[in-house]
Amino acid sequence: MAKFQFQARSLSGKIQTGYLDAKDESEAKVRLRAKQLMPMTLKIVANAPGKKNAHDIGALGAFFAPKVKTKDLQIFTRQFATLINSGIPIVDALKILSESTSDKLIKEAVLQIKASIETGKRLSDSMKQFPRVFDDLYCNMIRAGEEAGIIDVILNRLSVYSEKNEKIKNQIKGAMAMPIVIIIAAIVVISGIIVFIIPKFQELYKGSGKELPGLTQMLINTSDALRNHWLGIFIGIFVAVYFIISFFASKEGRQALDKFLINAPVIGDVVQKASVARLSRTMSTLLSSGISMLESIDIAANTAGNFVIENALKSCKESISVGRPFHLPLSRQKEIPQMVSQMVAIGEQTGALDAMLGKIADFYEDEVENAIRAMTSLIEPVLMIVLGGIIGFILVAMYLPVFQMGDTVVQ
Repeated sequence: MAKFQFQARSLSGKIQTGYLDAKDESEAKVRLRAKQLMPMTLKIVANAPGKKNAHDIGALGAFFAPKVKTKDLQIFTRQFATLINSGIPIVDALKILSESTSDKLIKEAVLQIKASIETGKRLSDSMKQFPRVFDDLYCNMIRAGEEAGIIDVILNRLSVYSEKNEKIKNQIKGAMAMPIVIIIAAIVVISGIIVFIIPKFQELYKGSGKELPGLTQMLINTSDALRNHWLGIFIGIFVAVYFIISFFASKEGRQALDKFLINAPVIGDVVQKASVARLSRTMSTLLSSGISMLESIDIAANTAGNFVIENALKSCKESISVGRPFHLPLSRQKEIPQMVSQMVAIGEQTGALDAMLGKIADFYEDEVENAIRAMTSLIEPVLMIVLGGIIGFILVAMYLPVFQMGDTVVQ
């Protein structure tokens, strides 16, 4: 991407200047016209003052960059399919959609795609200029639809795929919601006890003139540290969270997290099944739309959502490129369940691989739902036991000196 400095005239005749990113001068003009600006001068510059290139924002910037809501993209895709199916030309359909969508990223992308198509570019090529809105799967599916003349059918398939994929994500998020609420509530309650209640007991213990038990003294020291150094602790936690997010936003961090998650007890099984369901659904959609096997593997691997599963699928490409059946290299991947390779073999033998992959996706989506229920039923009791143990420890530490005073009185 090059950066251009422009001077352009608006519809009202006002002169505007600024900077924009584009592949070349032709694309820069298209983007300006999409904003209803008539370009007057365009000049390539090294960088815009006060602004950073996309590469300069780093992994953390990409992590916090605004993203298109999946629901908004689903609605856009479904409406686009309906308009195309009704016989409305693509340019007119895009104009209608740009006026009806509420998502700013989609709206801006659609306007520029419309302007790009008016200059003679294909819809899929125009969409590739906006990877934050339309990913590789979306663009390749649209390309297949253009070549086969079934864009409306492809858009409907994309909408169904997106809905099923989002269902899996929502199931996982829903399973984690209650444990997170419990943990946050427990942290608030325990912090309140340590900061506000422990000092009251500390004043009581000072009057006894006796040495406090080790557990009680440790709790009092913790309370003093929280009350006297809360700002330093807060800054330390903030810095730690910042570096953790930065690490996991990087490629190396995501890979490390993916390896940990897929090998973790309880949750690893859910992650594996969710990834297999997602890649199976993607490959089924791509193959049924006329995308080649090798290209389908590349796209499906990138949408698997886990680096380990992604590598396992991509390692099958070399065998397939020399003419071997897909199920043979797939069966050698320990990260992929054997049932998947067996069903793929049946699909290849019957010539219905796309349909078989769809059945695999259906099966594992149900498995994910069942696994999430089992995981939720296991996590909540474990959390209750751990948190109950912590609160029990605090109570014992608080009342241990009282018990010792009682023993002294009895003696």
